[in-house]
Amino acid sequence: MNKVLKEIKHPLVQHKLSLMRKKGTSTRSFRVLAREVGLLLAYEVTQDLPLEYEEIETPLQKMQAPFLEGKKLCLVPILRAGIGLLDGFLELIPSARVGHIGLYRDPVTLAAVEYYLKLPEMIDQRLVIALDPMLATGHSSAAAVSRLKENGASNIRFVSLLAAPEGIGYFHSEHPDVPIYTAAVDEKLNDHAYILPGLGDAGDRIFGTK
Repeated sequence: MNKVLKEIKHPLVQHKLSLMRKKGTSTRSFRVLAREVGLLLAYEVTQDLPLEYEEIETPLQKMQAPFLEGKKLCLVPILRAGIGLLDGFLELIPSARVGHIGLYRDPVTLAAVEYYLKLPEMIDQRLVIALDPMLATGHSSAAAVSRLKENGASNIRFVSLLAAPEGIGYFHSEHPDVPIYTAAVDEKLNDHAYILPGLGDAGDRIFGTK
């Protein structure tokens, strides 16, 4: 499959992302904005879900009505910052199953280190949407998707708030079959692998930590 990158240019997404970028945005506001942007991204990433038709009866007559086809999809936030996008996705798709992958970036090697993994059943039969606000080096995101594949997932999409060109390149070198959906592609990474201009550490800003 061709490498796919979709940058979500919806005005509401861009406006809310700009508010999140501002240094003075409070923890509470940042958290609310993350949920709101998550909901908007969920709408974009699910536009082409397959439908099947079933006969129902309205108050006036019977009809063939469209419903989502197949198993309920699976949302997998990459801990901990991915949790910030999860609520928005669940607001739009409340019946989704939720898995979790815990990864942290080694500060010296920048390699992804796994510390937690819990996934729902029949993940091989579900669309899996991996959530992580920042696609920086791409190592953590690519490692998470590798673990999803090892556990049987084959239909995977990756969603982020921001992406750096370096992260996009690395992620697609590892997983050219997994499309990336992001609200913005920023300029580059700095020497500490933070996205520039970015919005700082998404996890710290969501949870009020440093």
